[in-house]
Amino acid sequence: QQERRRRRRRRQRQRRSAARRAMLSACRRWRATTRPCAARVPARTPRRPLTAAACAVTRRPAFPLRLQTAAERRQLSAVVVDYVDTSWLQKNSPTGINYLSLILNAKVYDVCKQTELHVAPKLSDRTGNRVFLKREDQQPVYSFKLRGAYNRIVHLSPEERAKGICACSAGNHAQGVAYSASALDISAKIFMPRTTPQIKVDAVRSYANSKSEVILVGDNYDEAYAATAACMEAEGRVLVHPFNDPHVIAGQGTIGQEILAQTTQEEVDVVFCCIGGGGLASGVGMFLKSVKPSIKVVGVEASDAPSMKASLDAGHVVELPSVGLFADGAAVRKVGDETFRLCDMVLDEVVTVSTDEICAAIKASFIDTRVVLEPAGALGVAGMVKYAEAKGLTGKTLVAIASGANMDFDRLRFVSERADTSETLISVEIPERAGSFIELYRHIYPRNVTEFSYRICGSAASIFMSFQAASPEDKEEVLAGLSRAGFSPMDLGDNELAKTHGRHLVGGRAPARLTEEEVLFRFEFPERPGSLLRFLEALPSAFNVSLFHYRSHGADVGRVLAAMQVPAKDRAKLREYLEYLTSKGYSWREETENEVYGHFLLEPVEVNTSGRSRPRKPPPLTFSSVHD
Repeated sequence: QQERRRRRRRRQRQRRSAARRAMLSACRRWRATTRPCAARVPARTPRRPLTAAACAVTRRPAFPLRLQTAAERRQLSAVVVDYVDTSWLQKNSPTGINYLSLILNAKVYDVCKQTELHVAPKLSDRTGNRVFLKREDQQPVYSFKLRGAYNRIVHLSPEERAKGICACSAGNHAQGVAYSASALDISAKIFMPRTTPQIKVDAVRSYANSKSEVILVGDNYDEAYAATAACMEAEGRVLVHPFNDPHVIAGQGTIGQEILAQTTQEEVDVVFCCIGGGGLASGVGMFLKSVKPSIKVVGVEASDAPSMKASLDAGHVVELPSVGLFADGAAVRKVGDETFRLCDMVLDEVVTVSTDEICAAIKASFIDTRVVLEPAGALGVAGMVKYAEAKGLTGKTLVAIASGANMDFDRLRFVSERADTSETLISVEIPERAGSFIELYRHIYPRNVTEFSYRICGSAASIFMSFQAASPEDKEEVLAGLSRAGFSPMDLGDNELAKTHGRHLVGGRAPARLTEEEVLFRFEFPERPGSLLRFLEALPSAFNVSLFHYRSHGADVGRVLAAMQVPAKDRAKLREYLEYLTSKGYSWREETENEVYGHFLLEPVEVNTSGRSRPRKPPPLTFSSVHD
C-alpha cells in the first residue's frame, strides 16, 4: 500500500510538472510571436517591468506562474493594487467598465490585423519628440473602419443576420461593411450618394458578396440616408451606424489596446485621433483612460468641419450648417449623442488643422512611411505636429493614428501644391524695363524659386511668385531685402484666394500697343539649381520680357513660357540667344502663332488697312530646337 501511494504521488507530481512545463512553453511561444512587434520600437531606456495594466492588455503574466500558496496570491493582489491607477474608472463607472469589457471582448481579428506602430524618424526630428504612427492603412480595406463595422455585424443575433443589414456611407465605412458582410456571408444593402467618386463605388462593389447590393441614390448624404431609413422600415434590416454604436466604438477601441501592447518599453504621453463622427476617439480614449489614465488623448478635426469641437464648446450636440469636403472621410455635420458623451469624458483637448496643414502632414507621413495617406487619415499627424509646436513639447512620446489611405489619385496635384510649408507666396512690383527680372531674381538667389507669373500691362509690373525659404527668419530676411530694393513685396501665405485661384489667373490680355513686336516661346530645361538664373542672365539686354510663367512641379524638366519684345532688326540676336540655349541643354519652341495665345493673351484689335491683324508683328521663326 505504501508503494502504491508513493507511485500515485510520483504520477501526480509528474502530471503537475508536465502541465507546468506546457504552460511555460506556451507562454514562451506567445512571447516569441509578439516580441518582433515590440522589437521594432527601439528603446532609449532600459527595459522596465511590465505594469499590471500592460499585462492585462498583452495577456502576459506579470509574475511567475508558480503561485502555489495563499500568501503568494495575497502578495500579488497587493502589488496589482499598487500598480493599477483606478481613479478614472472609479470616477466614470459603470461607463468605463462596460466599454472596457466590450473592447477586450471585441471580435475584430477574424478579418482585421494588428497593424504596425511605425517609428517616424523625420517627424521625431522635426518635433523634438519620439513619434510613432499607428498604421491603420494596413488593414484589408486600408482604413480603421473595418474594426467597428465587423465588430457590430458579428454581434448580430441569428434573427438579425437573416434579415440582413444596411448602411449609408460615401467612403471607408461602406467598404468596411461590404467586406464584413462578405466575410460573414450576410446580405447587405449599402446606400451611397450618386455624387460619390466612381473609384469609391468600385471599391465597395469589389468587397461585396453576391448577396449584397450597392445602391446609388440622392445627390447628397442626407438623401442617401433617407433611402436607407426607408429600406430599414420596409425590409427590417439592421443599420450598421458608422460611429454612434457601442459595438462600433468598441471595435475602434482595439486600436488603443494594441498601442499599449506595442509600447511596453515606452511611456506614451499623448495619443492623437482624428474625429469625424467621434467613434475612433471615443473607443481609443475609453480604453486608454480606463487602463492608463496618465496618457492624454487629443482629438483632431479639420478646421472647416469642427463638429465635435463646436459641440464640446456648446455643451451639447451641435449640427453645423455645412462642412468642408477636403477631408471627406471626417466631414460630419453632426456627431453622435453617444460619441459626444464619451468624447466629453475622455478627450483632454480638440485641435483643428487647416487644409495646408493636412497636406503637409500627408507629405511628412509619406517621407517616413512611403504611404500616401488620405486627408482624413492624416488628421492625427497634422494635429500632432501642431500640438507639439504650440505646447513646446520636447522629449515626449507621441502616437498619431494614421487612420486611412484611400486617397483619390486626382487629389495628389492639389496636395502637392499645398504641402510645401517652406514655400513662401508673394507678390512684388518691378519697373517695366529691361533687366528688372534678373535684378529681382538676384535678391532671392540662391533660394529655390518655385513659381513666377507675370504679364506686361503698361505700368509698374505686378509679379506673382513663390520661393523656398530655409526658415521663418530667412523668409523675413528676403522680404526685408526686397522692400529695401523698392519691390514692395506682399506676403500671400495666408491668402486663400491667392493660393487657390489667383496664382492661375495672373496676367490676362496685354494692351495691343505693347505687343506689336512680341514673340512667344516655350522653353524646357534640366531642373537643377541655377538653371533659371542662367536663362535670365543669357537674355540679351535689348529684349524686354513681356510675359513670364514658371512653376516647379518636382519633375526633372523645368518648363517656362516667355514672351519677349524683339524689334525686327534684332531677330539675328534672338537666333543667337536661342542657339546658345540649345547648346546648354535647353529646348524651345515658338508659339507666336498658337491660337491660345491670340484668344487669351492678346488684346483684340481691328484689322488695319494693310490687312494685318496686329501691326509690325515680326514673322515667326521657322524652326525650333526639337523636331516633331
